[in-house]
Parts: sequence; C-alpha cells; structure tokens
Amino acid sequence: MAYRKTPAVQDRLAAAREQLVAAATAVVAEVGWANASVTAVAAAAGMSVGTVYQHFPSKGALAVEVFRRASGREVEVLGEVLRDGSGDPVRRLTQGVTVFARRAMENRGLAHALLAAPAEPAVGAERLEFRRRYRAVFAEVVREGIAAGLLPAQDPEVTAAALTGAIGEVLVDPLSVPAGGTAAEHLVSELVAMSLRCAGAAPAV
Repeated sequence: MAYRKTPAVQDRLAAAREQLVAAATAVVAEVGWANASVTAVAAAAGMSVGTVYQHFPSKGALAVEVFRRASGREVEVLGEVLRDGSGDPVRRLTQGVTVFARRAMENRGLAHALLAAPAEPAVGAERLEFRRRYRAVFAEVVREGIAAGLLPAQDPEVTAAALTGAIGEVLVDPLSVPAGGTAAEHLVSELVAMSLRCAGAAPAV
C-alpha cells in the first residue's frame, strides 16, 4: 500500500515550500538569478540543500516558481488598477503605469530580475508568457478608452505591445543602480507621460 501523507505532514511540506520560495525570492532580489544558487537559497531558508531538492528537482524549477509568483503578483496589481481603479480609462492607465513603476522602484533588485536580468532559459520562456499577460491588460484599457472617445482609433494590441516593451525598457537601467527621491518621481512622471502619448491621450490641461 502506498504511503499517504497525513494532513499535518502535507501542511508542513507546504509551509516548507513557501519558506523556500520566499527565501529564493529574497536571494534573487539581492544577487540576481545567476548567483542565486541552491546553496544560497538553502542557507537563507535555514534548510539543507537536500531539503531544497525534496521540493524542487532543480535550480531552474525553483527559479521558475519564483518568477511565476513574483510576476503573477505584479500582473494582478496592474490588472486591478487598470480594470477596477477609479476614473475613466485614461485615468486608470495613468494610475496603472504609476503604480507599476513605483512598485518597481521600491523593489529594484527583484524588479530588475523580473524584467531583464540574465536567467535560465526556462525563466526566459516565462518572461515571454508574462509579457503577453501584461499586453492583455493594457489592451483592455486602451480598448475601453477608444470606445469612450478618449483615445484615437488604433489597434489596442499593437499599442499594448508598445507600452509593455517601452515601460520595461525605460525602467531597466534605472533599476540597476540605486536612486530615489525626486529622481525616482521624475522618472515615474516621465514614464506616465510617455505612456499617454503612446496611447494618444489628450494632453492634460
């Protein structure tokens, strides 16, 4: 008869897995994907290397889980603002870009890892998938803006792709160096202005 894990054992395993993912996320944010070794993650989690491999078959599998969790949260936050934020579609686009950029600037190491840091091929494949998810939420709000007469006629998918690529490109270099205060707010302001121009929003009066 095959051994069946009791609920208590399953809970302990699930808690250990969450602890590992949290530790790995912190390590990646600090040193990037390349230096986030299984040994470093195990030490950060207070576990043995063997325990890490009990939960994840490889460093790549752990990296993919970290990326999915962290990127998934960012997509969720952006989607919540663009779909459920206050105001018309242009206002929500402004809020969405602002929130995304500020969250990135507040957690530079992790944001840089998610957007651009060299990573294993499996993480690269996940990046492509999450870019599609970002494009989808941008396309939705652009489509709403066109329907409301607030944005000019355009292909929402093309504009969404342009926004996704441009926002990431603008943030990459600033995320790789420490900065803050007025410099960070200036960058956020310029990024919002660029995004509105890309979508064809009328200049604020």
